[in-house]
Amino acid sequence: MGKTLVFMGDSITDCGRVTCGGAGYPTNVFGPGYPNLIGSKLLCEQPEVNWTIYNRGISGNRIVDLYARWKIDTLNLNPDYISILIGVNDVWHEKERQNGVETPRFDKFYHMLLDWSLEVLPNVKFILMEPFVLEFGAVSGKDWVDDVAEKAEVTRKIAKEYDTAFVPLQEIFNEACKRAPMEYWLRDGVHPQPAGHQLIANAWQKAAAKVGLVF
Repeated sequence: MGKTLVFMGDSITDCGRVTCGGAGYPTNVFGPGYPNLIGSKLLCEQPEVNWTIYNRGISGNRIVDLYARWKIDTLNLNPDYISILIGVNDVWHEKERQNGVETPRFDKFYHMLLDWSLEVLPNVKFILMEPFVLEFGAVSGKDWVDDVAEKAEVTRKIAKEYDTAFVPLQEIFNEACKRAPMEYWLRDGVHPQPAGHQLIANAWQKAAAKVGLVF
């Protein structure tokens, strides 16, 4: 009896998973981002567990988009662990086309996702990842940063409420910028460079210990 892990999120999770391919590596698997770093390490270090790992990130998704596809892309996979990184597009879409998700509704839908999951899969464990940005590139102004920070605070609060794992990514990227420029970690203020994805993977692995996922 194996274990199943599902990564859900937007383009940061997606990271070209459908198009990466090449050199015999199948498309529509992990992509080259943090799910690949985490998934590959789990498969390498715990072959006896018989892991099944899915990346179900889709570029451009907001929390309401996750909710719309939650059954087919998460619950139907019968996961033991669900990792969620969402929030930046709930802000970005508002700045670009007035189609974002305001913070109270973001909070409401986040609760709905977790409650629905626990109703169907009472033993499922969550790893909730803080949305993050750095103020350059696509991130134009402090209001951008402040709005993402509101979504981050919602995520932190919900992780505490459900007593589950929380990955403090904004803090981690802020600290990383003391070691190298912002552009070293993120390409455009939102999407990670390779070093940024490794930062995420390292922080995820540390946080996941709270829900018994140690490797």
